[in-house]
Amino acid sequence: MTIAEVGKKYNLTPDTLRYYERIGLISGVPRNHNGIRNYDNRTCDRIEFIKCMRNAGVEIEILIEYIKLFEKGKSTVNQRKHLLEEQREKLLEKQKNINETIERLNYKLKIYDEIVEGKRKDFTESLE
Repeated sequence: MTIAEVGKKYNLTPDTLRYYERIGLISGVPRNHNGIRNYDNRTCDRIEFIKCMRNAGVEIEILIEYIKLFEKGKSTVNQRKHLLEEQREKLLEKQKNINETIERLNYKLKIYDEIVEGKRKDFTESLE
């Protein structure tokens, strides 16, 4: 696939894909006889992994470290596992915080619904 096709498929700009290549997140992108990038399944799998991790908030530096370890092979499995476990813990904490915020928002929205429906007349506005 061309860079434009990959960009469209993963909702990434060609500049982002080139950046990922430049910083080492994507390596060995095949090229056709004219030197134009021709992304293969292996490269697309890596892009999909990177996009998933970035969407969850995993930092670029962590991904760079992970990819470097990955490219060193089987001898780095324990290091990679540890890195992913750390990221999972951070994401679980973030998820907990998001869930608490959603609960707070649901509470506030319920009060506003009651006010709009006339079920609550003695309401004093607060940021509770």
